[in-house]
Amino acid sequence: MVRVEAQKSRYYLASESFDPAPRNENAFRLVFYNVENLFDYFDDSTTIDEEFLPRGGRYWGKTRYQTKQNMIAKTLIATGGWEPPALIGLCEIENRYVLESLTRFTQLKAIGYEIVHKDSRDRRGIDVAALYRPDKFRLIDFEHYTLNFPFDPDSRTRDILHVIGEMPNKDTLHYFVNHWPSKFGGAFETEPKRIFAAEFLRHKVDSLLEINPDARIVLTGDFNDEPEEESMTEGLGTTENAEELQKTDLFNLMFDIRYVTGTHSFENKWSIIDQFIVTGNMFERDASTRVNTRSAQIFDMSWLIMEGATGARRPFRTYQGPKYVGGYSDHLPILLDLSLYK
Repeated sequence: MVRVEAQKSRYYLASESFDPAPRNENAFRLVFYNVENLFDYFDDSTTIDEEFLPRGGRYWGKTRYQTKQNMIAKTLIATGGWEPPALIGLCEIENRYVLESLTRFTQLKAIGYEIVHKDSRDRRGIDVAALYRPDKFRLIDFEHYTLNFPFDPDSRTRDILHVIGEMPNKDTLHYFVNHWPSKFGGAFETEPKRIFAAEFLRHKVDSLLEINPDARIVLTGDFNDEPEEESMTEGLGTTENAEELQKTDLFNLMFDIRYVTGTHSFENKWSIIDQFIVTGNMFERDASTRVNTRSAQIFDMSWLIMEGATGARRPFRTYQGPKYVGGYSDHLPILLDLSLYK
């Protein structure tokens, strides 16, 4: 059994007490950010991207594209605190071109991020991806897992990205980036797809843990379900019980704050659908890679929040309905700190 001490003390909002990553080799910060429709402004005949074109419904052109790129870059740099994050998961990006633009023609250029990406079968053309600092993370391999729903074979959704790399302490990290099917069309009607994705992911995790019970595994993404929903607790098999945590359990770092705050707002109701989930072995006292006691952060800085006409607060997004408001995203970034020991 893994003993986890003072679990609840690590949860807090970034704007209240943002914890900059320490400037030392033991610090390893991970970030996930749903950047909301980061499309280029060129037509791709193989996807449904017409809305995000200069003459499309949102009049998406070069200026708006570059503005959003710079805002996303500013946010990612800020999430790092004293130094840029070591590893970043992203979703709702259209293609590799927008990632190349982001890493080469914004403030991120000086950091030297490398890209992990592959086009998925999503009909709109939006994908998951990862950025990593080669000085902090040596890429070993990566895989993209396609989700084929047996009960809906014509459905197309985002892949699950599995990034494998070596951290500075020589431990191997398995980083899974997810963007599960949304509740568009009804939560009940779409739930089987999220449960299928959860069970698929759990199978991949179990395969790794069967080979090595000490495998360091982090799951992140926009799961489109909250920590207490069936896809998470039953399909993925997460636990929130810190007192009886086993090394091969999946512990949901966001569970205890699900009624306190959120990463996304819909109809003025906040929810936590962007999450970090880790293997219990990273809570062992002598583990060479450990989860910090103050690690599961929601990066809710004031400039990422807007106030509506009713006074309700929500993420400062790019469009409010059809109207361009020039914000960042309809999601807030989340952060996870690991401490590395040799």
